[in-house]
Amino acid sequence: MNRILRTFLIGTVLAAGLGSVALAADAPDPIVGTWTLNVAKSKFTSSPAAKSQTRTYTESAQGTTLTFNGVAADGSAISGQSTFKYDGKDYAITGSPDYDTLSLKRLNGSTVRSTLKKAGKVVGTTIRSISGHGKVMTLATKAKDTKGAPIDFVAVYDRQ
Repeated sequence: MNRILRTFLIGTVLAAGLGSVALAADAPDPIVGTWTLNVAKSKFTSSPAAKSQTRTYTESAQGTTLTFNGVAADGSAISGQSTFKYDGKDYAITGSPDYDTLSLKRLNGSTVRSTLKKAGKVVGTTIRSISGHGKVMTLATKAKDTKGAPIDFVAVYDRQ
């Protein structure tokens, strides 16, 4: 009888755990939505902060699509786009002279590591995290620009 009870308990725990994993896999990506740069909370140590930026993330069968636009510190327009999956493969991105592809890996439900590449060579990383309440996104980037100068910033975005 003790063996039957133990088998039942183990089966129940496994079923509950696997069910939770299945539900988590179907959960929507917390990044989906529109985010605006909060310049006051951001820290740009290697370059002047952008005056504004809006990032929009959507999901489709092709993956997650990011579109962004805004105004750079010098007043010029900023815009770009990428569609990617969290599978570690390289995906094209437009809008930056410093990198042309990125590959993303999910570290947990709210944190993603992006590897930034230019012409196939790794030039940096970005850690993207979403706050526990889902209203703040932080992008922490450390990279090198095309001249080898450091790029180092923490950009904070608010969900719209």
